[in-house]
Amino acid sequence: MVGFPWELLWPRLIGVRLTGKPSGWTSGKDVILKLAGMLTVAGGTNRIVEYFGPGTAELSCTAKATITNMGAELGATTSVFPFDRRMSDYLRATGRGEIAGAAEGIALHLVADTEVPADPAKYYDEIVEIDLAMLEPQIVGPHTPDLARGVSQMAADVAANRYPARLSAALIGSCTNSSYEDIGRAAHVAREAKKHGLRAQVPLMVTPGSEQVRATIERDGLLADLEAIGATVLANACGPCIGQWERTDMPKGEENSILTSFNRNFKARNDGNPGTYSFISSPEVVVAYALAGRLDGNPLADGIAVEGRKLKLTPPQAAELPARGYAGGESGYAPPADQPAEIMVAVNPKSERLALLAPFEPHDRNTGYRDLPVLLKAKGKCTTDHISPAGPWLRFRGHLDRISDNMFTGANNAFTDTPGTGFNVLTGKSGEALPAIARAYKSKGLGWVAIGDGNYGEGSSREHAAMSPRHLGCRVVIVRGFARIHETNLKKQGVLPLIFADPADYERIQPDDRISFPDLERIAPGRPVAVEIRHSDKSTETIRARHTLTAEQIGWFEAGSALNQIRRRRSGGATA
Repeated sequence: MVGFPWELLWPRLIGVRLTGKPSGWTSGKDVILKLAGMLTVAGGTNRIVEYFGPGTAELSCTAKATITNMGAELGATTSVFPFDRRMSDYLRATGRGEIAGAAEGIALHLVADTEVPADPAKYYDEIVEIDLAMLEPQIVGPHTPDLARGVSQMAADVAANRYPARLSAALIGSCTNSSYEDIGRAAHVAREAKKHGLRAQVPLMVTPGSEQVRATIERDGLLADLEAIGATVLANACGPCIGQWERTDMPKGEENSILTSFNRNFKARNDGNPGTYSFISSPEVVVAYALAGRLDGNPLADGIAVEGRKLKLTPPQAAELPARGYAGGESGYAPPADQPAEIMVAVNPKSERLALLAPFEPHDRNTGYRDLPVLLKAKGKCTTDHISPAGPWLRFRGHLDRISDNMFTGANNAFTDTPGTGFNVLTGKSGEALPAIARAYKSKGLGWVAIGDGNYGEGSSREHAAMSPRHLGCRVVIVRGFARIHETNLKKQGVLPLIFADPADYERIQPDDRISFPDLERIAPGRPVAVEIRHSDKSTETIRARHTLTAEQIGWFEAGSALNQIRRRRSGGATA
């Protein structure tokens, strides 16, 4: 679209062989939660996850979509299922029959060649086996989507780790798990509960993933089934999954547990409360636990207490697609203007919600990368939620300077005890807020470096996690390892992303160090970068860092950002 080549690190292949047929409470969500526990949140980085085997045909199209949606939680480049009849059925049910017919016409090319399942070890770099018939419903968390266990193990984990046993809320829906089938299975559990006079013991919230789904489940009575046991239906949006949850029932910092069917559960992500232990499961399992109100039991196997006895819930069943087709709902689409170039965008200069963007200026590769202070050394998991929290901050997403006040406020800094704080080399004070320190450096024309641990920048692929550091003066990020999308986002904004050649060098960085990069004039694809560390005692040491910049991306860095490079080319300027 903008004349740039499409670039991607050449991925490796993980083959996930699915066998058997899921039954009972097991759903597609359990496949990806189990796989996350097996591969970890970094296990799919620079890898394509390809599902194969007879078990793929036993999953609905939307179950496959849930699995591939959450491939991002593995760090995967992408996830792929072979084309099948259930995909065709979904395309036709959603008004895309022409696409279904086209796909069917080339179906042989939309599945693996016959040699692949016959000898998968020859074609995949790694093979994972999952028997759907033996797969138990999963619950993952807290604070990471790869801490997985079967529901039968949950009570023991609650006791062993002293997780808050009483649930404070249960939430289903969002982009990951709000298909017609998902809500139908959850509604099945709700109907059975209502029949026996049961209601959710905790607030139960439902976030439809689209207006089409919302209108259809309302028409077919599925929303009413959930509301009958006390559920509250929220707007069609990301909702609490991304922190759009103005929670008033739980004081900030108070420990509590929630169970959701979302895709991410990083600390403070859903409700802004670092005391919340967020767990993830399928929608139907979430409803079952909402009826029980506690995590230290197994309502699927043991049932729910009703008037002195145990009610054993029957495994949920639901239609894969609506028998009467999807309802249209209300369209929010507004077509673009016929003459977009004639549209003037006027922004109130006093607005905190909108501000026009100014180009990022490039820095001299010789003088602009010397004696840079270290803003923080992120310790452990540092997701894009830690770098640029969402929730109430989202109202400022159109105002880069205002939203940058949240930068790194969720990050754990190895140099301080309180998240979001650091050491200010200008004042010599520790414990100041990281955005304030960055602004102080920027006001003095001083760029800075951020240090990160492994899988730095995992989670949501939000641009602000790269734009805010760039806006407040970040020149370089050096880490033990990057999540792929965030590394690319840093490149696009003109921030230099480097990886310690020796991961142990992370430990060398001290709060009052100054860091220089003396050979950036010679930066080239595949060529290591020298990193000079000057300590407060005047001693120096030089380490090496590697990078994944291509020649094209080095042009972005030299221009100050990818957009600057686009502007140069469109105006006929130098391409660097």
